[in-house]
Amino acid sequence: MTSGADLVIGFDLDMTLIDSRPGVAATYRALNERLGTALPAEDLAERLGPTLEMELAAYFPAAEIDAVADTFRAIYADLGPPGSSLLPGALEAVAAVAACGGRSLVVTAKFEPNAHRCLHAVGLEVDHVVGWRHGAAKGETLLEHGALAYVGDTPPDIVAARVAGALAVTVPSGPWTAEELAAEGADVVLDSLLDFPAWLASALDR
Repeated sequence: MTSGADLVIGFDLDMTLIDSRPGVAATYRALNERLGTALPAEDLAERLGPTLEMELAAYFPAAEIDAVADTFRAIYADLGPPGSSLLPGALEAVAAVAACGGRSLVVTAKFEPNAHRCLHAVGLEVDHVVGWRHGAAKGETLLEHGALAYVGDTPPDIVAARVAGALAVTVPSGPWTAEELAAEGADVVLDSLLDFPAWLASALDR
């Protein structure tokens, strides 16, 4: 792995850099009030990873999903950012990339304007943000930016790294355990992002 301007490290957003569960749950509760539905807000917030449309498909007819998703995202713009917080080590991980002269790239399934709102709310500055990407589509974006590693918390994040030919670095801060992430083929499983700066320094020395 090289340092300097050629170094690009990709990061997932939800449950990798930020804990967005409170804001997601609040948004689902508000959506229930608006639509008169009974979506399991807390349960849905605990299994972040699938796209919003994937989750809604279990509760709404296909013809309604896009409209419901748009409503969710409009509500989330107000409730999601203040309901987000930094996960341990997030600031340090992004700072470690910058200290090497590299660039940090957030690639997320989240609606891109809402991703920017959440990052602003938690005070985390990154170099690039690309939203509305999931799984293999994340990998295509990582490849376009020449990312050498992608840091995430779910198997689709590992898939993204594979598509991009990047290292799959994972943290068990989301719904998947360290053992499960390793079994899914992660190249690196960190206990948390607090371990990322040391791992990056070691990787750059190889």
